[in-house]
Amino acid sequence: MANGKVDFFNDTGGYGFITTDDADEDVFFHMEDVGGEDLTEGQEVEFDIEDAPKGPRATNVVRN
Repeated sequence: MANGKVDFFNDTGGYGFITTDDADEDVFFHMEDVGGEDLTEGQEVEFDIEDAPKGPRATNVVRN
């Protein structure tokens, strides 16, 4: 699993981006990949990275 921090979160749309040293660009996530309450910017998370049509996407996101 990769480690990172939530760089941006849009609570209205339920999506955001995670910054990490494991990927060259920020990794997209959607709350369907997280479950539970919304994430906040700066929150540390663990996640898997999958290749999606629009770029890397975080799956199995877990709060640290």
